[in-house]
Amino acid sequence: MDASGYVTLSRQSGLLNQMDVIANNIANASTTGFKREGTIFSEYVSRTPGGPSLSMGFGNTRSVDLHQAGLSATGGSLDFAIEGDGFFMVNTPKGQMLTRAGSFTPGSDGTLQTADGFPVLDGSGSNIFIPPDAKTIALAQDGTLSADGTALAKIGLWAPTDPTSLVHQQGTMFSASGYQPADGAKLIQGSLEESNVDPVVEVANMISVQRAYELGQSFLDREDDRSRTVIQTLGR
Repeated sequence: MDASGYVTLSRQSGLLNQMDVIANNIANASTTGFKREGTIFSEYVSRTPGGPSLSMGFGNTRSVDLHQAGLSATGGSLDFAIEGDGFFMVNTPKGQMLTRAGSFTPGSDGTLQTADGFPVLDGSGSNIFIPPDAKTIALAQDGTLSADGTALAKIGLWAPTDPTSLVHQQGTMFSASGYQPADGAKLIQGSLEESNVDPVVEVANMISVQRAYELGQSFLDREDDRSRTVIQTLGR
């Protein structure tokens, strides 16, 4: 395969990755707290032996779109939405992670948990406990959580120390190289943040990527036919 074939193949690989990202966005268009992702293409230039330099394209890096999504009122006393920047921090078997999905529930021991059973942390990084006999749960906009008028804890809002290190792990969970308190956001009780995926935009992107992939495949097919013709001609 000549240089043009390798360049096209590197582009095709990136387009396949981009298609996977778009498909995942569409699949999570109605997932609470989901943040859409995009694909970042980069260029790698290498000198070929005895020839000019060769430019290869890679599309194996994902970017997270942190734009605020709409809020949906649920009326749930343990449904919390973040308005502004920041994440909830939860403890998982793989370490501390961030999430915007604020649908919580008390565990068997009273620990405030996510739907997956991961403890939600307060501003000091400790677990939050809900009294089993609590009748009324209230949340102030600054994150202060109260039960029957008695303050229990202040839910922590966190941000990655380096925003570029934010990596989507699973579902609505993210990891980062480091964390710091997030300022300026407020919490809203009885609401959840929706997904920030626009299905119409994602479908349009999918069509565009598919057409680009088909164009690259057509080029590879023509190059293959050309090579076969040359070999057959020289072999006569």
